[in-house]
Amino acid sequence: MESPGISLKRVREKLNLRYRDVEAASHEIARRRGSDDYVIALSRLADIENKGTLPTIYRLYSLCAIYRLNPLDVLRRYGLPLDHLDEDSLLSPSPSTNLLSFEPAPTSAMEAETLGEQEELDARVTRVLPRESGADGWLAHVLLGLPKPRSIRVGVIGERDDAMSPLLPPRSLVLIDDSRKKVVRSGWRNETERPIYFLETRAGFMCRWCSLEDGELVVFPHPSSTVAPQCYSNPAEIDVVGEVAAVAMPRLQAHQFRARS
Repeated sequence: MESPGISLKRVREKLNLRYRDVEAASHEIARRRGSDDYVIALSRLADIENKGTLPTIYRLYSLCAIYRLNPLDVLRRYGLPLDHLDEDSLLSPSPSTNLLSFEPAPTSAMEAETLGEQEELDARVTRVLPRESGADGWLAHVLLGLPKPRSIRVGVIGERDDAMSPLLPPRSLVLIDDSRKKVVRSGWRNETERPIYFLETRAGFMCRWCSLEDGELVVFPHPSSTVAPQCYSNPAEIDVVGEVAAVAMPRLQAHQFRARS
């Protein structure tokens, strides 16, 4: 595979741009943006193309603007593992419960031709995963044995959220069926069958059992939790993202859960 600098050079040559054309265009971008950081001098462009010099983020912006390239695709060409950003984000603590949301940028036909074909995205897991990303399909296949349903989203239970332990201990991943937003009143025989809902309030996200009473949504934690039930005006103060369809939970000892409470 050719170097990123050579790839950029090929794009410039295909556009019939000389070094001086690129420099002049970068000066115009710098003028519009009010900063000389966007300027790409002749010698700097030559170093980027021929010596493997890394462009600054501002010069990268100018090159992408001048060459009509997607910055994310150029960053991938420079070796940044952007397709694994969501996976690596799980290595950092997530104190609060949240949806997973890294969205891949589309690749134009020109970018695919000039920068090379992109590798197929790996199965993804992390904050609000868009339905197009593939993570929801991977988890649905692994946990449910189903083909990818477009109504599945992915959430993560925060490291400090033990309100539904032991059913949903901290750091659990949940598949959320966002086509099932209606809170049901009956139909279960025990707590393990009772529907759990992924909810969004002004203060953030949570997973709880729910009950509708006189225009209020009452959310209930697990009986073993020290968290108290709460009431919200429905739908002004709370939104039902969907019903939890499946759970992938970490292997943690009971004493670790107690230590967080």
